[in-house]
Amino acid sequence: MSSRRWVLPALLASALTVSLAPHAAAHDRDGARTVGYYTNWAGYDRNFLVKNLDDNGTAPRLTHLNYAFGFLDETGKCVSSDPWADYQRPFSAEQSVSGKADEAGQPLLGNLNQLKQLKAKHPRLRVNISLGGWTGSKHFSDAALTPESRAAHVKSCIDLWLKGNLVGTAPGAAAGVFDGIDLDWEWPASPGAPGNVVRPEDRANFTALLVEYRKQLTALSWRTGKRYDLTAFLPADPAQADRGFEIPKVFALLTFATIQGYDYHGAWDPLTNQQSALRTPAADPTTPKFSTQVAIDHYLSRGAPRGKTVLGVPFYSRGWTGVRNENNGLFQPATGPAPATYEAGYEDYRVLKAQLGKYTVHRDPKAGHAWLFDGTTFWTWDDPVEIKRKGRYVAERGLGGAMIWSLDGDTADGELIRALRDGLS
Repeated sequence: MSSRRWVLPALLASALTVSLAPHAAAHDRDGARTVGYYTNWAGYDRNFLVKNLDDNGTAPRLTHLNYAFGFLDETGKCVSSDPWADYQRPFSAEQSVSGKADEAGQPLLGNLNQLKQLKAKHPRLRVNISLGGWTGSKHFSDAALTPESRAAHVKSCIDLWLKGNLVGTAPGAAAGVFDGIDLDWEWPASPGAPGNVVRPEDRANFTALLVEYRKQLTALSWRTGKRYDLTAFLPADPAQADRGFEIPKVFALLTFATIQGYDYHGAWDPLTNQQSALRTPAADPTTPKFSTQVAIDHYLSRGAPRGKTVLGVPFYSRGWTGVRNENNGLFQPATGPAPATYEAGYEDYRVLKAQLGKYTVHRDPKAGHAWLFDGTTFWTWDDPVEIKRKGRYVAERGLGGAMIWSLDGDTADGELIRALRDGLS
């Protein structure tokens, strides 16, 4: 422990110095950041393709697109979680951003090639590879454990995703697709998905991992003349935030951080509740209280700079069924998760909108949340009214922008992304 206490500050100071070099500057284009996650499974059951981001007007309204997810193997090295979706699947002319069909033998296929085409059409859009997620964070603790493991992990991720040396393709086939790396370690020093490796020292090791990323990204930047983003997804729960992150040091090393602004409640709770309210509803019977204001105020009180603090917003709903028909269904006992298209208790906005005639919409403007209820089934409800309200909250508090999970939940005409941008303006 004593060696870490002396070595880490020196490394941190070095990383902060090099991160201010011209090619590693952390400035974004004018206006609030608008960050959206596109998942590599969106093209399966949802049939939501990269092309749809162009068709529905999302791409020109984004500053950053996070492609989710890359995984870590048991050694802590970066690997593709789905090679077929990422870089092997051929797209027809009708499915392609460029309007041209993929050809046999071309160096790069799949979503990565589509992202390359999207960037060519929208050259100010920055695209980052997101690592981990709920099901892909098992080995982060091992990767961050020692100086050697951190160096090997970062080197493998830069080689795979930024240099584009994909398994089974020509060297550099995917070079230039990604402009940076987004870390979605869920969660340092706190339990996440079953089977995740969790250690108390994850907190300090997360900072040390960022130092190593900054060191290697800066070296790459000097060689290529490009700047690279380093971002992270951080939890809404203040206890998890304090347990897992040295907040001032973490923000100093990141281009920006996205704060989880959703999943405050869900069908894992016995009572219906809000999943993304701006403020805690007055009658909320649960403890501890969760809301956007609770989360954001906590990070700011711990030293997070407003300009680097980006609020997450949901393009989906959480739902319960077997709900007692009182108080319009809010804060009532339920028998379990509501039936849904892809996952019980979770439904895309666009799917629920098509069923809206079955429900009554209820709002709490003071707390900043809405819900649907039909007498037995309850859904949290982030429609354009609530999404615009969240964008306005970001602008009024001087935060660094908004992040979307996930872009496949929007409608064919992009009504949620338009509402968000209207609120941010």
